Formats: sequence, structure tokens, C-alpha cells
Amino acid sequence: MTANSATTIRRHSARTHVGFVRKVNEDAILARPDIGLWAVSDGMGGHAAGDFASQAITELLDRLPADLDPAETMQEARKALHEAHRLIGIEANRRESGLIGATVVVLLLSEQHFMCFWVGDSRLYRLREGELEMISTDHSFVGELVEHGFLTWDEAENHPQANQITRAIGVGETLEIDKRRGDIRPGDIFLLCSDGLSKYAGLDVLRRHLLERPIDVLAEELIEIALKGGAVDNISVIVVEA
Repeated sequence: MTANSATTIRRHSARTHVGFVRKVNEDAILARPDIGLWAVSDGMGGHAAGDFASQAITELLDRLPADLDPAETMQEARKALHEAHRLIGIEANRRESGLIGATVVVLLLSEQHFMCFWVGDSRLYRLREGELEMISTDHSFVGELVEHGFLTWDEAENHPQANQITRAIGVGETLEIDKRRGDIRPGDIFLLCSDGLSKYAGLDVLRRHLLERPIDVLAEELIEIALKGGAVDNISVIVVEA
């Protein structure tokens, strides 16, 4: 990532919703177009725990200064996730109330490249020339089945162990962050979301909406898909035009 990400302000839409079942929204979202950074985090641990975890992640990322070059922003974003891991672990020990953690997916854009960091099953998709690709891979029991060719991602959503993740920020001694880097082409659209959307919207549904609807309304309309499906979980969506 060689060009300053702040030189191009990209159009985006972002929204989070508590859904119909949960009393607390344990998701948190962040949009920092000034530094070319967007993030979705999905907390776990119940009331006043999962939301603490997801907000700790987005608040630390939101502290990144605007005068960094893309390489520095990438390094500082990774440091923020490791610091969140440390703070969430401390809070879990303090509360003595069981597991506290959160998934996260982070998108960084420069003039010519994107970088994705993720932990858990919050996702990044890219629409390019009419084709939708899942950039991240779920750190989950069913994600491993998909990676080995036993399931498709759409089939995985209906698996009885679909919610069993294998990595989360704040859980375990060490934090493993996966990353993927690629180029940006004119017309690319990126979608970040928590599993509150992906369990109700398969690849075909997402692709159709990203192709046909304006950026300004996409986040709200994708939230509506989950709400019409029953929305048993919190839902978070960010759409970014590259």
C-alpha cells in the first residue's frame, strides 16, 4: 500500500441494528473514510460483555491518527487489535463471568490496493465486474468444512454448528490475525458484515443488491433483508465503493 489512503474519500453506507431477539446490540461498526479504514466487530459474552469487547476494538481503531501513510495505518491497526485483545482479556478476568470476546473484519484502502484483517466470522466480500467473491474466510467449525470442500458457504449457514467460531479477539493467550491484500480496480465494491446478515443473505442475494442498488441505500436495504428473515442476531453492514 503505497499511496496515501486519505487522498480519495470513498462513498460508503454503514448501519447496525439490534435485531428482534437480542436486548443489547453487541455489534460495533467504524467508518473512517479519512484514513481509508472501515471495520465491523461482533461481540460475544452476553449483556454488557460482548458490547464491551466490540466497542473496545472499534474505539481503539478510531484513535488512529489521520496523518499516517497507508503502511503506518496498517501497522497501527494491527497494534490496535492486539491491544484490544489484551484489554478484553483483562476485563474478562476482572468480571470472572466467563468468556468475553469479539470477531472483527477490517478493510484498509489506499489508491491502488486493499488490505483486509480479520479474526472470527465477520466477513469481507468484493464485487468485481459482476462477480461476488468472499475475501475473508470464517474462523469457525463450518468454515474449516468449507475450506476442505465439504460444504459451500451458503450451505454452512444452515449447519447446526454454524455459530461455533474458532478464533476471537480477547480469547486465548495469543491472537492470530489473518490478512489478505489485493489490487483495486474501477467499479469494485466492498461489503463488510457480521453474521447477522450472512445467515439470511447468500451470495446470489448479496450480489444482486450490490449490482442493482445505489451505495447510499445499500446498508439499510441489506439490514432489511435480515429483519424480514427474523433477525435473531444483531446485524451490521458497511458497503464501500472503491
